[in-house]
Amino acid sequence: MSELQIKIPTDTWVLAAWDEYIQAIEDPAYEKAKGYYHNGQLRIEMPPVGPDHADDNGIIVILVYNFGIAKGIRMRLKVNCSYRKPGVREAQPDASYYLGERVQLAPTGTSIVNLENHQPPDLAIEVADTSLSDDLGEKRILYEDLGVAEYWVVDVKKARITAFKIIANEGSQRIRESEVLPGLAISLLEEALRRSRQMDNTEVGAWFMAQVQS
Repeated sequence: MSELQIKIPTDTWVLAAWDEYIQAIEDPAYEKAKGYYHNGQLRIEMPPVGPDHADDNGIIVILVYNFGIAKGIRMRLKVNCSYRKPGVREAQPDASYYLGERVQLAPTGTSIVNLENHQPPDLAIEVADTSLSDDLGEKRILYEDLGVAEYWVVDVKKARITAFKIIANEGSQRIRESEVLPGLAISLLEEALRRSRQMDNTEVGAWFMAQVQS
């Protein structure tokens, strides 16, 4: 066990300098972990152990993708991509999207987007199994500071989505219909999540597309 593993607990916020954060996330022990840094604190988040997280992560990506196809919305998906402003903050959402004309701003060939040279995504999504309170709390403030347009938290246990629009320099506000994906009701996504508990992805996707196109 490395010295870093002993010193830095996972799945919680720990006071640390930026250099300490970089050293931690580069430790091979955390190769599959997600890293966050905000307000002088780091969070090393280990992969969830339950199957529901993987299932909901997959289905939410399918639903957003299907909506984009149905409505002719250009999109570029990033899975587990890190958004970094060196020395200041970093976030690694489960899924993120550049949408519409902004797809041309999405960098390629890297899993770490330097926000000094590139723009943040339009939509960031966290799928919460054991991390719900943090996703709704400290991480929400992190995504506000990151400058995304919308931030969604998927509650795996309750098949519920809490969606926020980010208001520049004014925090965030709860929404029940997406503004970056006009016409997409959060309640429709939640119903699709509930159906995914008994239906396979193809069945859920077909049902969802029928609702969107009706």
